[in-house]
Amino acid sequence: MAKTAVSSPSTSAPGVAELKFEAALAELEKLVAAMEAGQLPLEESLSAYRRGVELLQHCQRQLADAEEKVRVLDNGILRPLDGGEQP
Repeated sequence: MAKTAVSSPSTSAPGVAELKFEAALAELEKLVAAMEAGQLPLEESLSAYRRGVELLQHCQRQLADAEEKVRVLDNGILRPLDGGEQP
């Protein structure tokens, strides 16, 4: 199996909190692809998994924050995208 250039998550990657949503999602997708392809040794897989969990939680928090901002901007009512009835 060929190894790809996936950097060690704990040594060269920036802290998750500093990442923008798009950068965190891109890194998460890269980690998932490498793990699914079986390209990482066990120890690196565990580190990648740990980093992936951190990235996922970070992305979920950012999405929740964005949703809250939309609620505030829309007077607390979150409307469906399809234009249907309000919740």
